[in-house]
Amino acid sequence: MENKTLRMVFGTVVGDPWSLTLRYPKDNLTAQDVETAMQAIIDADVFASGLTEIVAAQIIDRTVTDLISNG
Repeated sequence: MENKTLRMVFGTVVGDPWSLTLRYPKDNLTAQDVETAMQAIIDADVFASGLTEIVAAQIIDRTVTDLISNG
């Protein structure tokens, strides 16, 4: 099973990194798409962490192999 996530890392008012990870990002995302979304998150000011800047963003692609799956 292949899993992709989008990890967005922001700076905060206290200087600590804060990350938001989302599953199932679109395959055709561009850096500009993600930067625009991240800036909108900062501008909305909806997190108590006080997001102040865009630090990084990555698409994380990993493969999970189930050895036992009873459910």
